[in-house]
Amino acid sequence: MSFLIIMQYTDEQIQKMLELKESIIDKMTKHQEELDFLERNLEILDVVLKGSSFTKASSLPRKEEINQDNKIEEKEKTESIPIKKNKDGEIIANAFVTPEQISIILNEGIGLTDEIPPLRSFFIERIIGEMKKTDDVDVKDGKIDGNSVIDCVIKKNGPSIREIIITNYRQKERLDEIINTATWSLTRMLENLVK
Repeated sequence: MSFLIIMQYTDEQIQKMLELKESIIDKMTKHQEELDFLERNLEILDVVLKGSSFTKASSLPRKEEINQDNKIEEKEKTESIPIKKNKDGEIIANAFVTPEQISIILNEGIGLTDEIPPLRSFFIERIIGEMKKTDDVDVKDGKIDGNSVIDCVIKKNGPSIREIIITNYRQKERLDEIINTATWSLTRMLENLVK
């Protein structure tokens, strides 16, 4: 015979449990995204190394063989920048910045789609597009490699934007411009959503 024990929790205890659950899910998502990012980079490195080396990429040291000091340094290289609505300072997204990419992760429930202006017309086509044109000229002039051209990818959860990833930004000035214009664009998108 089994007994079912029913515990009574206060509203405050339930709220704390919900917050804990949400925190755990957020951390799991961030770690999974980081693992996905690292796996993609390893695949790219394997392809590059395979094309430029006689040593098989699979025989090179893997990430498990990296010492703890290097892991700590890598974690310290990721910077988190909150993106706040201009008017009330509410955090609407977080930008996770590494030397290789900027990952702007929108808060759950924001509900923005890539069709809401000015994301495509201003942020992607004008800001990122102009940076891309500059990079294309630099590639033609031999200043940078073709793999170093800035790029932007939008990841969705259904119709809603989940993440905006900008790779190969390469310069502090570009980072600042991307964060500032992303903040402005996302704020305007929220205003357009209300209209």
